[in-house]
Amino acid sequence: MSGAARIEAFLEMMGVERGASDNTLAGYRRDLEDASEAMKGGLANAGTNEIRAYLGSLASRGFAASSQARKLSALRQFYKFLYAENLRADDPTGPLDSPKRDRSLPKTMSESETGRLLNRAAVEAEQQEGDLFAAKRMHALVEVLYATGLRVSELVSLPVTVALRDDRFFVVRGKGNKERMVPLSPKAREAMRNWLAARNENEALAKSPYLFPSGSESGYLPRQVFARDLKGLAARAGISAAKVSPHVLRHAFASHLLQNGADLRAVQQLLGHADISTTQIYTHVLQERLVRLVNDHHPLADPPS
Repeated sequence: MSGAARIEAFLEMMGVERGASDNTLAGYRRDLEDASEAMKGGLANAGTNEIRAYLGSLASRGFAASSQARKLSALRQFYKFLYAENLRADDPTGPLDSPKRDRSLPKTMSESETGRLLNRAAVEAEQQEGDLFAAKRMHALVEVLYATGLRVSELVSLPVTVALRDDRFFVVRGKGNKERMVPLSPKAREAMRNWLAARNENEALAKSPYLFPSGSESGYLPRQVFARDLKGLAARAGISAAKVSPHVLRHAFASHLLQNGADLRAVQQLLGHADISTTQIYTHVLQERLVRLVNDHHPLADPPS
């Protein structure tokens, strides 16, 4: 089996058995093909020293530590597959250490800023001027996003049945084809009902299986369009557009839950993180809450000035 054929076999396994998304598979393909071009003897036959030299060259090519770690992760997965399929007798990535990465804190918004954003969306959805159709859709999008913490790809591709059921919870299928249950606030349910009524007035859109249909190739609202329109909403709410994105709202959902007493494990489940280590980027929020708790309630804490 040629090196290219082994990469294809690996990608097929990741898609079929692991449920990897098209974007994930495309990323694996890019990383493996990039490594393959650098290996003189071929990727499938590369040794530990050759792989170490390749990884060492990435920094000089301008790749950040996070990108280096991602490429090493792709190689680890690939060689584990070859070993499991008896296509190779060893795993050459075993002795290699992952590049050290700085865990940067996620950008987020304060509760007051988030409130201003949601209030602006609600006001625009009630006005009788401008593009009322787009305003109702935006109101539903931001309310649902802040109520659930969905990934933007999960949000824009929601089935219309979520709104038709009008339940306090619904099940979403996320990364790796895994399902999780997320809550809907009363405001989010009301915004969805109002959007559904506007959506169903359009005969073409009413037949779509998606809650946020579009004429795009996928059949639902492109996430880039939502991200662009969200920045416009932020600017109209008096918030810097550079500070706002769908991902920032997802982080706000998690941070505000933790600030108000939620458990880290519960937030992990709501966000759909497979590993608690991913959710631990929010531990700074827990530390701030702990300090506040001690300062407010410990008998030896300094009295307020």
